[in-house]
Amino acid sequence: METATMLRKLRLPSFARNLEEVCDIAERNSWGYAQMVRHLAELELQERALRRTERLLRASDLPRDKTLAAFDTTRLPTTVRRRLASWCEGDFAERAENILVFGLPGRGKSHLVAAIGLELVQRGISVLMLPAFKLVQRLLIARRELGLERELRKLDGFDVLIIDDIGYIQQDRDEMEVLFTLLSERAERRSVVITSNLVFSQWDRIFKDPLTTAAAIDRAIHHAIIVELPGPSYRAEQAKARNAEAHDGLATPELNAPVSALDQAQ
Repeated sequence: METATMLRKLRLPSFARNLEEVCDIAERNSWGYAQMVRHLAELELQERALRRTERLLRASDLPRDKTLAAFDTTRLPTTVRRRLASWCEGDFAERAENILVFGLPGRGKSHLVAAIGLELVQRGISVLMLPAFKLVQRLLIARRELGLERELRKLDGFDVLIIDDIGYIQQDRDEMEVLFTLLSERAERRSVVITSNLVFSQWDRIFKDPLTTAAAIDRAIHHAIIVELPGPSYRAEQAKARNAEAHDGLATPELNAPVSALDQAQ
């Protein structure tokens, strides 16, 4: 059996693919056997890391254009900018902490959490990002097919679950129940990142009754990082800029709404 074939059977495809070329390099540079093997092993590890990252990206449903480089971090509050690097490193996921991001529409909530998710994937942390309504529908279908527990186990395989726009689910009792079950299952074991245009005092629109609302908030904020994104709407500013260009600087209506102060978590 050829050496390359044996290496592939040992699941060392990069080792096999690069063997001949690295042998030539080693001969030209008078490498010893140990140095040559080390170089081949490094190439194998690099390619494995790239393949793992690509698998995690495919599974994540993250929008690949919503990167940190494409996000205007200067618009973030100073405290958020200071902590952003540590969130991207995944420290909060290791501690099974949650991140809750609040703000009116257009403040960059979805872009920010997607960018954090992409950074986490680069570090080998598994992430799944779904709009809240799609996640809830997925759970409802699983429950109807008597497979809710299996679906929760599948979601539990992700280190970080990003639930985008929790305020936009249709909010009937069945949806509330499966969402509450999910938050309860992940509490203190796996991280959840939630974006919401509804502050805590408005979560009764999602969970309907006061007791369930209080319990859901308790599970969400326990060991949680709470972020508020104030300021004008990105989309409104972009629309105003486009309109100004189109009308050669003519005045446009005010498109921004004031941001309410975030309710106290306690």
